Amino acid sequence: MSKRLQYLVVSCSTCLLALFLLGVVMGRGNAAEDAYKHFSVFTEVISRIKSEYVEEPDMKNVTLGALNGLLESVDPYASYLSAEQYKQYLKTKESKKGDVGLVLSRRFGYVGIVDSVPGSPAAKQGLGTGDVIETIANVATRDMPLAYAEMLLLGDPGTTVDLSVLRVRRGAEAQKITLTRAIVANPPSSLKVLPEDVGHILVPALDAGKASEVSARVKEAEQKGAKRLVLDLRSNAGGTPEEGMALANLFLAGGRLTYLEGQKVARKNYEADPAKAITKLPLVVLVNRGTAGGAEVAASALLDNKRAEVVGERTYGEAAQRKALTLDDGAAVILSVAKYHNAAGKKIQDEGVVPSLGVSGPEPESEEDDDAAPAATPAKPEEDIQLKKAIEVLTKGLAAAKKSAEAPVARGGNDPGAKNEKTLTPAGPLGVPRKQ
Repeated sequence: MSKRLQYLVVSCSTCLLALFLLGVVMGRGNAAEDAYKHFSVFTEVISRIKSEYVEEPDMKNVTLGALNGLLESVDPYASYLSAEQYKQYLKTKESKKGDVGLVLSRRFGYVGIVDSVPGSPAAKQGLGTGDVIETIANVATRDMPLAYAEMLLLGDPGTTVDLSVLRVRRGAEAQKITLTRAIVANPPSSLKVLPEDVGHILVPALDAGKASEVSARVKEAEQKGAKRLVLDLRSNAGGTPEEGMALANLFLAGGRLTYLEGQKVARKNYEADPAKAITKLPLVVLVNRGTAGGAEVAASALLDNKRAEVVGERTYGEAAQRKALTLDDGAAVILSVAKYHNAAGKKIQDEGVVPSLGVSGPEPESEEDDDAAPAATPAKPEEDIQLKKAIEVLTKGLAAAKKSAEAPVARGGNDPGAKNEKTLTPAGPLGVPRKQ
């Protein structure tokens, strides 16, 4: 079976299965009958392919491709694992301690990168949001279960794994990269007191305990004379929604942080605890395309409760409760069973967080560029436009920062509001594209 026909068959099958699933999810009564009608069409198409195609197709590959395509259309973080793959996945997660530091999702049928952990092997090679992995250890990621891809990246510290990566922002040619696995630890939060009494708190990740760490940084900033704060959550893709709530609560004396709800998960509201708020200093939150998960929950809570303005790029969109659903044959589907919502009722995983002020950020660069010739004079570090704008919002107000942002800017960059998986139309007044 040709590659082209395989793609067409899988695409057709995925569309039909997606229609079936949509009918099941939405349907009750007559709508449920429509769902089964869609399924009968899918069955007929498969039957015709099997009986009429010029040669006997590999129906196992067709079915697996359709299943993975269906899951991606519903949930870019979902995975279907065969019984053997699921056993291997559980064993690897328990035994392998080395990693490369990538946060992944499905993208265009392949494995895409949400972001890389700062200081990790992946970050040192400049891998970042929007990059697409074509192969892992010479195995194509097309229709590869996301959980299986994560498993392939794990291993013993010191061992290597080869990747073929398509860097969409830098050109169409795939690049071969070898990463050495290591014990990946999220870096601690840090504080710098900038001019105009601005405390800049950088939070690279939101694993357990980070909210307490940030609490200490806030108190340190106040002791050093900070009168305003910038909470930097850029490229913060690791951590949990619970830690994101705890982070937001440091700055909120009341209000709804988020709520969780799913088809079979009853709605649960999470409210700010006034006793846990530690500061009333003016606040701006910095986000970018690599901000995901718990950091999105925190940014959304602070924005929706009008506690802070948000500056930067539309966030990635990833805040859900996932569960491994085992099947009768030992296989498993890892699926989002509930999603976190902002105070306005929008699903964070679907919408991301749209900044008050959209500002493009710099592209990630490799820290290990062996081909680069040594410069005669050290290059000046690129100005952090997003941080500069955040400080402007704190010192001059959002309206003044918006006005200056509307002026033409010579430097290039991506649309600050562009969300990776959405179709976008021309930008609005703040440079944030509107969805179709």
